[in-house]
Order: sequence, then structure tokens, then C-alpha cells
Amino acid sequence: MLRMVKITKDFPGVRALDEVDFDVRAGEIHGLVGENGAGKSTLMKILSGACRKNAGEIFIDDGPVEIHDPAHAICLGINAIYQELNLVRPMTVMENLFLGHEPLFGRDQLVDFRTMKQEAQSILEEVGADFPDDVVVKGLSVAQQQLVEIGKAISLGGKILILDEPCAALSRLEVSRLFDLLRQMKSQGKAIIFISHRMDEIKEICDVATVLRDGQNVGTVQVRETPVATIIEMMVGKAIEEYFPRSDSPLGEEVLRVESLCHEPSVRDVSFSLRRGEVLGLAGLVGAGRTELARCLFGVAEKDSGRVFVNGEEAEISTAQDAIAAGMGLVTEDRKEEGLLSNMTVDNNITIANLFRMGSRLLLNRRQEKEASRQSVKTLDIRTPDISHPIASLSGGNQQKVILARWLLTTPKVMILDEPTRGIDVGAKTEVYKIIKRLAQKGVAFIVISSEFPELVGICHRIMVMSKGRIVATLGRDRADLRKILALAMGQA
Repeated sequence: MLRMVKITKDFPGVRALDEVDFDVRAGEIHGLVGENGAGKSTLMKILSGACRKNAGEIFIDDGPVEIHDPAHAICLGINAIYQELNLVRPMTVMENLFLGHEPLFGRDQLVDFRTMKQEAQSILEEVGADFPDDVVVKGLSVAQQQLVEIGKAISLGGKILILDEPCAALSRLEVSRLFDLLRQMKSQGKAIIFISHRMDEIKEICDVATVLRDGQNVGTVQVRETPVATIIEMMVGKAIEEYFPRSDSPLGEEVLRVESLCHEPSVRDVSFSLRRGEVLGLAGLVGAGRTELARCLFGVAEKDSGRVFVNGEEAEISTAQDAIAAGMGLVTEDRKEEGLLSNMTVDNNITIANLFRMGSRLLLNRRQEKEASRQSVKTLDIRTPDISHPIASLSGGNQQKVILARWLLTTPKVMILDEPTRGIDVGAKTEVYKIIKRLAQKGVAFIVISSEFPELVGICHRIMVMSKGRIVATLGRDRADLRKILALAMGQA
């Protein structure tokens, strides 16, 4: 159904794609994998009309095509769902589903709201959504917004569907529903391109997978016949000997204690403690209250009751500034909306939480800011042409390291990481794990929230499991079993 031949794309100073061949058959789910910067997104942007190739040919149903823009791609039957959500947040779900292709009627071509509502309800039912079509998108969770994106693609029809990290913010039940939907589309003869950094997803849903590395196609494999270790080795060019580096240094004294914290209805009577150098995992399904707990601890959400102690002294935390002053940092789940200053540079993003230490009360010492940024880039191996480069131009993994660098400049005692490896590749994940290990060995305490339970088992000393706003169990690393964690998270243990 689709054939891309010797696709080449140059950006100033770098060749993003170097004569890449790629083809997808009708009735096939084709995985596209590789580290951030490997060229996956660039290849798909060329296919979806978001950017133009420098050389190469594209064939659909054996006919050559020149894709001029996204509207032209949609006309050719190509629909894309990108990793970063692309919704109009002040509009309703129904309006987003049909934006730009609303059903019309009559001589005056008026919008047929009755038909649009019926079709919107049918699409939401098809994707397994549990929210109405008239709700405003900005009131939905990240997972729910992702379902709206999938619904948009369904409403457009088409025969080639591109999904870029579609499961990153979905619960296991929502992922299962999505995979059932993809299998149904596959049985209808559609061609599906599935981009993911999660090897378990690739193994479960894909028939074949193509691996890109440094802008080149390094091979296509039959997924069920190929070990995950082989695919990872193709992605990074070497075997990963230690995928989950874990700190084994002795733990220090208690640095954080939480007593009976409540934020109804999301957080209910939560109590726990955290020691210096400890990596404490927080597991649970979407809606369990993990993010809400993190926001309460950091002062972003107001607690109803409960007490928080830092280094043995009670801390009154009602704002993010209070949390920073108490020695806490928060890396949020939604990197694009809440983590990055997308229109600013790398150095601006690194220093924004620490400006009060750089100069006087009225004047910012730019030289000191630049030096701090350069040191952070060197320490965390942030790959950027220059610290004055736009943050939006960096890969997801390097953007995440910039956010980590921001909080490390505040010399935190406690770091809260909410889905720290969401949407970044295998190699970048390992780099993040190594940063956590190195800092834990220096005495920084971590709370790591993750939907990838193997990740928590791999890097944490203990794992707390949340369900319906409560801590239902705390497991040591010797008792942390994936099935047990899932059963506890689902309220079945």
C-alpha cells in the first residue's frame, strides 16, 4: 500500500534521513522504532505532508505521489496522530473530532450538528471513551485527550494511519481497547504505522518492525521471531548491558515524612516516609491519584488535610515556591504543557527555577546564568548545538534532561519525577536511570511515578501501590513482582 524509496532530508548542518527505504502492506501493523533523533518523526512528517523531502520517491498503491501538505496527505488517505497532542483545548470533544470537516446540509451548507453529534457519540463508543462529546477538551486528562486524538483519525477515514506513541498516557485497559481497535482496522485492510519506545507494545501489536538509526534504515524484522534484545541492539548500535542501573548505596536518615495527606477525592489518607538516597516508586493505574499526590506535595494542588515534614521539621507548603524553598523539585507528567517554556532557549529553561540565586534582587547576572547552563549541559550530557538553541528543537530525551537540570540547580533534597521517561527512547531512558542512580548515591531522595511497572521494579528500593486515592501496599525490591503490582493496582489483591 505504501512504499518510500531513498527518502533523504537535510536540515541546516545535519542530514536527518539518508536514503531511507520503508514500505507497509495493507492489513499490516508496522512498527517504527529507533532512538530519539533517529529520523522516525521526520520520515512520518514527510509522509503526512508536514515537511518536504529533499530527495526520494513515495508510492501509494504503486502510484507515485508528491505530498504537498497535510491536507493533501489526508486526501490521499494518510492520517497521523502525533506524540504531542494537537487539540483545540477550549473547544468541545465533538468540535475537535470534526474540526475542518464538519458534516453540512442544505443549499447554504450549514453545519449539521445533529449528524455530527450522532457520529461523535459513535466514535467515542468505538474508542472506549467514558466521557461525553460535549465536554470541553481542556477539562480532560492527558489519557482522555489521547483518545480524542485517536477518534479524530477515525472520523477522517483513510487507509494509512500513523500513530506516534499513542499509548504513552493510556491505562492498560485503554491500551487493550486501542489494540483491539487497531486489530479491527487491520482486518479491514488498513495499513498502520505504529511508533513506540515501549518494546512490550511493539511485541504485542506489531507484525513487523523497521529500525532507524542515525537517519538510516538498519533493518526490518519479524517481531514475533526477533528477541527484544536484538531490536534494542539494532537501535543503539550496541548491546545494553545494564538497562536498569540501580543504586545500592546505603540509605541515609529520613528526609521526607507525609502524614494522613488528603485531597478529596483523588488522595485519601496517604502516609509514607522517604530516606536520603532512596528511590521510592509510585505505581498505579490512570486515575489512581499518583499525579494528584505529587501536585499536593509540591504545593500545586491545595491539600484538604495532612502534614508534611522535611528533615524532621514540619513544612507549610501551599505554593510551588514553598516547595522549592523546602528543597523539593517536580518533573511533571506533561512535558509540553507544564514542563517546558517552548518559545525559549535551552539556558532559559535550565535556569528559570533558580534565577533568584543569579545576581541581585533586581538584576540578573547573565554570565552566571550562562555558566550554570553550560555546566548542566556538560554534567547531564544534554545534546544541543548551543545553550541558546530553542528548546523545542531538542529531542524528547534531551528536553527531559533539561527539565532535570533545572531542578538540580536548586540543590533539591527530594525530587518528584512524574512519568520521567514518557515518550523517550531506550537509550535516553537508560541515561535518565543513570542520572537518578548517580544523584541517589549523592543523597538526593526520589519519588518516581511510572506506568511502566518493569521500570519501577528495575530502579526503585521500594514501590508504593496506589488504588482509588489510597496507598494499598508498599513492596520492597525483593517482593516487587509485576503481577502482584498490577493486581494491587487493580484492587484485586
